[in-house]
Amino acid sequence: MKTTRPHLRVPGASRSQGRRRRQLGVAMLEFAFIAPVLFFLLCMVMDLGVALWVNLTMQYAVREGARYAVTGQTGLDPNQKSPQRYLAVIQEIKDQSMGLYPLVNPSYAITVNSGKVQSYASDTSYTSTMFGNPGDIVVLQINCAWPMITPMIRSFFPGGFFNFSVAATMRNEGF
Repeated sequence: MKTTRPHLRVPGASRSQGRRRRQLGVAMLEFAFIAPVLFFLLCMVMDLGVALWVNLTMQYAVREGARYAVTGQTGLDPNQKSPQRYLAVIQEIKDQSMGLYPLVNPSYAITVNSGKVQSYASDTSYTSTMFGNPGDIVVLQINCAWPMITPMIRSFFPGGFFNFSVAATMRNEGF
């Protein structure tokens, strides 16, 4: 035989359990409404963070390429039989870009002695004098385009690409 202990029974206990279940259901419904917005914001922050990291990495690569260019060296040219200074500088930029160089679709705009800007969009347009002569002031600028990953973010950028330019200015040494 079961004995009940009326002094230990809490009045309304079964009602509070039902109320908890309803509260749990409401919390899940609220999360279902808020979760897409939170995930969108998370993806947006990550996408913009990566784009800014790419910008800083390419800025570093251009600065290192310009530092190499002012020395007049040709040691980094992949073709060591007839090394060219401009190919060595571009190789330095590729080496310092942490593998991002082919992904940003770079085009060069180079100004020598504050003169006319020369644009170099592909490997075939490079010339041996594109980085100037000894004593010249050279502005090395690379125009880049980074594809945005998040589909909703892409619509805010022209063509779905984060377009940016990075530049470095230095005076060539007497080589």
